[in-house]
Amino acid sequence: MKHARGFTLLEVLGALALLALLLLGVYGGVRTATHAVRSGERAIARLDEVRSAQQFLRRELAQARAVPLARTDKGDPQFFTGDAHEMRYVAPLPGYLGKLGPQLQQLKLVSNGKGGWRLEASFALMPPDGSPAKSLGPPEVLVDGIVDGQFSYRSPDTPDKAGDWGDHWDSVRAMPRIVRIALKLDGTSNWPQLEAPLRVDASAMQGQVDLLQGLQRRNVP
Repeated sequence: MKHARGFTLLEVLGALALLALLLLGVYGGVRTATHAVRSGERAIARLDEVRSAQQFLRRELAQARAVPLARTDKGDPQFFTGDAHEMRYVAPLPGYLGKLGPQLQQLKLVSNGKGGWRLEASFALMPPDGSPAKSLGPPEVLVDGIVDGQFSYRSPDTPDKAGDWGDHWDSVRAMPRIVRIALKLDGTSNWPQLEAPLRVDASAMQGQVDLLQGLQRRNVP
């Protein structure tokens, strides 16, 4: 009688080792592919966040209106205020939100509690009777994960030279010609430098209130 020859223990262990190596390679490939997909999704989401924030900022700053935010001790109106990390102006929100009328908008760089910064936008309704602005809710986060950032303002051009850039704006009866928002984001994300021109030249319209068509007249105490 002939007996069938089976596998030895060493052969079985060798086959199991090869199978384990093969499965390990497959798992590593799947893990790498999953990580790449997730990284791509995060990059796309970040790009969409940056693009949406830039579109919103360009649109709102372009629609800034010559509506007084406050008045100085001498009674002069201020249409726009800003420093390196905060700015305030009046503009209507787009779409159905704009039906509420011109709103006081505040852009601000604040700490995100993680060693970085985030860019927030706050909105407040400006009653036509001149009473204090009423907040429309908590601030909206436009961009998070900011390593560093700064706001700059360019003064209107003169016949002799182009306007100067500065990190502070408190000019009376005037608005900056251009607003620059420069941010450095964490990781590999990039923030294209944003320079948004303001369409309204408040200084050129002093004494010509009737030319401010569609702008809300507001008496600020």
